[in-house]
Amino acid sequence: MIIIHGMDNLQVLPRLLHKPLELALRTFPVAVVTGSRQTGKSTLVRSLPKEPQRSYLTLDNLEVLDRARREPEALVRSAERLTLDEVQRSPDLLLAVKRAVDEEKAPGKFLLTGSANLLLMQRISESLAGRAAYLTLWPMTRREQLGAGAAGAWSRLFDSEDRAWGDLLAAESTEPEDWRALARRGGYPIPSHELEDAETRALWFDGYTRTYLERDLQELSTVTSLVDFRRLMRAACLRLGNLVQQTEMGRDVGLPQSTVHRHLALLETSYQLVRVPAYAVNRTKRLLKTPKLYWCDTGLALHLAGETEPRGAHLENLILADLLAWRDSLVPHPEILYWRTVGGEEVDFVIEWKGRVLPIEVKATSQPRLADARGLLAFRAEYPDLSRAGLLLHTGTETGWIADGVLAAPWWRVI
Repeated sequence: MIIIHGMDNLQVLPRLLHKPLELALRTFPVAVVTGSRQTGKSTLVRSLPKEPQRSYLTLDNLEVLDRARREPEALVRSAERLTLDEVQRSPDLLLAVKRAVDEEKAPGKFLLTGSANLLLMQRISESLAGRAAYLTLWPMTRREQLGAGAAGAWSRLFDSEDRAWGDLLAAESTEPEDWRALARRGGYPIPSHELEDAETRALWFDGYTRTYLERDLQELSTVTSLVDFRRLMRAACLRLGNLVQQTEMGRDVGLPQSTVHRHLALLETSYQLVRVPAYAVNRTKRLLKTPKLYWCDTGLALHLAGETEPRGAHLENLILADLLAWRDSLVPHPEILYWRTVGGEEVDFVIEWKGRVLPIEVKATSQPRLADARGLLAFRAEYPDLSRAGLLLHTGTETGWIADGVLAAPWWRVI
């Protein structure tokens, strides 16, 4: 169970990653939980069943940080089992962890957290390959916010026959909700669960952005102009759901393509920006096609873009956020992709798992039409042996087959 400290009370909410983390600690000498700052990593690791011999240290504490930089070997040997929070602040610490693990490979010896993808950080040369399980904690899903400790119905859809999907979703216990309200509050625990009005959430998002730009970002790489970087963040958040066109973005914000490339990589490393690859049966071709751009949290994306009214792209982003949390709770991971043809046919998301693919289209309309299923029908015609039924998610209340092999369903019944 995850404890979230509220301003006036104490509430307990389960998180989807709790069981996978417990399994990782029983299996590997090192478990690493990464994700953007304020997703609840520290709360998650401190909520695990208490072990008398496990100590907790955070590198947000300046004394601990200084010790990690000066005496990393002594620090990692200071307890039989050790939790080290925000390890990206001292990259050399991972070398000391590796040496300690090589001496004693006891499961659960180290539990590490970081607000950056350690595998993508240039300053970190040690990946702990073969010694560590890596898990990602995304902002809270809608069902986590509701206390269910879960992601959407994705696994149940894959495990059921297509014709049973209507009944399956009708049996889901979630209630209707205004998707715009969910998009505005996002999934970070504090603004989504503790702050009740737009003004206080705006203050929180502003403070979050300042901390990210002025401290977290500088620990990943030197950024000479925070003004330019913030302008690029704004441009990215205005392009949710679009292809990543670095030259065009650079022209719009007045930056060279090489700088845009580097800044986007930093945003991805720190779990702010999310790139969704293109689907192709040939996996090599996926690497060559242009990805689509999304943000890790819709509330933060709206704040950075200066938008007050969510768009259809934000509804897409909400579905993606749920898919990311679901994906990273499973091994092996499902793949989340999109599909687009040169002729303009497109499917927002294609989920590849268990040898099949599930195409998903998201429409911010309460009355979906047959024309809204065009991309799904084209995809199923292109890949008849691989594709499951198509799923058209909308903002209305009715669930039904809108076309042969295409189920239209309210988004809130799925996530």
